[in-house]
Amino acid sequence: MESQIVFDHLTAPGLCSGNTDTALMYRSLIGSWDISARWHTPDGGVKEGRGEWHFTWILGGRGVQDVLFQAGAAPDQFGTTLRCYDPVLDIWHVTWMQPSGGEFVTLTGRKLEDRIVQEGRGTDASRQERWSFIDIKENTFTWQGEVSRDGGVTWMLEQEMFGVRMGVG
Repeated sequence: MESQIVFDHLTAPGLCSGNTDTALMYRSLIGSWDISARWHTPDGGVKEGRGEWHFTWILGGRGVQDVLFQAGAAPDQFGTTLRCYDPVLDIWHVTWMQPSGGEFVTLTGRKLEDRIVQEGRGTDASRQERWSFIDIKENTFTWQGEVSRDGGVTWMLEQEMFGVRMGVG
């Protein structure tokens, strides 16, 4: 019962206020998505998988939270991202967590043209992370996860996810 009270207070019907492009940039991702994913290894190998990604407004409309998981994964292997809009800096503070995999990444999100670009660092401070939502349409999007070990001079594509809105495709 207590957990339901928490979730009732956490979720929100929409953005609370603000109409800047940055404040609204995650709006089109709200909902549930089927995901096809590819992981790229440094030696040129590729691993593929499927999963789900669910986004909702939270904290009175000042944030967006998601849950992401691979098909068949146990709930303790799920990951979540908390994004909160900062109207003073006109950016989103973004934190990804997947405790079972030891993944904790802190980024800032901005709108760059038609892309959402989130940049920062994770647990491995030698890696710079750049996670981008690109080619965002009403019922599809592409997400790319890139890493740099040379201060952003060169980037390696580590992961791609292709989202299709549930119930559409």
